[in-house]
Amino acid sequence: MSFRLRMTLGVIQLAFGSLLLGDHFWSASARADWKKEWEKTLAAAKKEGQVVLLMRRYEGVFAEFRKEYPEIKVVTITGRGSDLGNRIVAERRAGKFLVDIYVGGPYTVASSLIPAKAVDPISDVLFLPEVVDESKWITGKHRYTDPERKYNFAFVANPGATQIAYNTKLVDPKEFASYQHFLNPKWKGKIVSMDPTQSYIGATTQFMYYHPQLGPEFMKQFFGGMDVVFARDNRQMTDWLAAGKFAICVGCLNVARARKQGLPVDDFITTDWKEGSGISAGGGTISLMNQAPHPNAAKLLINWFLSPKGQLALQKIADEGEHHNSGRMDIPKDDVDADHKLVEGKKYWDQNQAEWSDVKPIVQLGKEIMRIKN
Repeated sequence: MSFRLRMTLGVIQLAFGSLLLGDHFWSASARADWKKEWEKTLAAAKKEGQVVLLMRRYEGVFAEFRKEYPEIKVVTITGRGSDLGNRIVAERRAGKFLVDIYVGGPYTVASSLIPAKAVDPISDVLFLPEVVDESKWITGKHRYTDPERKYNFAFVANPGATQIAYNTKLVDPKEFASYQHFLNPKWKGKIVSMDPTQSYIGATTQFMYYHPQLGPEFMKQFFGGMDVVFARDNRQMTDWLAAGKFAICVGCLNVARARKQGLPVDDFITTDWKEGSGISAGGGTISLMNQAPHPNAAKLLINWFLSPKGQLALQKIADEGEHHNSGRMDIPKDDVDADHKLVEGKKYWDQNQAEWSDVKPIVQLGKEIMRIKN
């Protein structure tokens, strides 16, 4: 899909809605094959006894897997994506293969794990019919963030995931109908942002860089021309925003939670803006490590997690105060936060398309901007 193609939810639904209306019919032999595969994998997974995941978030979801399969210990280690990626690469250089699955953002996979040849095609271990059936997913196909479409599976589909927030006492969101409005001189010196070379705001810079109505020139004007203050502590930036030290924040963490606590912060809703909004996996992608120490337990967990049961658990269990939207379209969306629900007829861009996957020129531009500012 060309990155110039504008998507609306209505168009997406029209393209494969008819497939969702009926059951997917599998032959008796096909049903027998996947059931046999499941039973074989389950038995082997129980013998392995555990599965090890490194993850940025969603730890609570995998507690549901533990309840269903108590014979399989789920070891979860959480942290920032870049730190976890560096850890995996360092362990492998030392000849240690300790991790089965990585769950996090696509940038760590693209910048660290794929170059280090640390991942196997996750597409090769998908076998449950409801997981394999691509029509059940938002774009009518599996969403992979890597150009080869097999290593990094995007399971979250949140709209407007460009991570730009504002202080509700200092900003009237009605003044904004375009990203260009951030260039209004009144906001000069009143914006705080993560360093634009940092992976955490990758969705923001990715949208700006590849959007045909924005691009590198807009990034230079925004990050380089608006006296933006750069920081490296997401939570501190949220505190600053709530205190009114800054009016606008790019990359603030836990804005939804802070808002629910009564603090004067909120995220910009960009779906009605001139440039539209993105659909992003954010930290919601999953990859399979090669030479995994527990390959069958990993295979079992991945299929469970991407099934309707696992994705319902994803939506139901709050992560850092938020209920995210699964990319599965065949499950209820009752638990999804209003901010994360897709709205029919709105204009969305799939930020996980292959044409937007190369982050190297974005990071390079960010470094150039930082060098000029300093």
